[in-house]
Amino acid sequence: MEIAHECFTNVKEDIKPLLDMHWSETEPNQETIKLDPDWNEYFRLSEAGILRIFTARDKGRLIGYCVLLISTSVHHKGHIFAGTDVVYIHPEFRRGSTGSDLIHFAESHCKDNGVSLMTLNMKTDYPFDSLMLKMGFNLIERVYHKCFLGQ
Repeated sequence: MEIAHECFTNVKEDIKPLLDMHWSETEPNQETIKLDPDWNEYFRLSEAGILRIFTARDKGRLIGYCVLLISTSVHHKGHIFAGTDVVYIHPEFRRGSTGSDLIHFAESHCKDNGVSLMTLNMKTDYPFDSLMLKMGFNLIERVYHKCFLGQ
């Protein structure tokens, strides 16, 4: 198992099949909001140093990712915050330590790069709370959404 920080251009093609699987498994509004990543915006964020992609590979095959957006907090200008864009581990690799290894690697990168606070989001239908608590994260917020399409 290889865990790494990779640049967007090296990951873009490899991530597409796993991203499709992730979307199919977890997204609640699939009938009205189709997966359509803005690859140009991802590239722009990567070039600006905001987008950080951490990957898990098994013999070169991408099996997981933790994608963070890292920037100065608009509420706390003296601090850099990291928040998840997406986190996903292929179902075949969820029983081992792949998820914790990947998140720990991303966490270490954040600490080494002056990040004050890291948040990770998860879908309530696909929780990994026990892992987050075990890793020292705290549950601090609940998020609600409402889709206006198809009403």
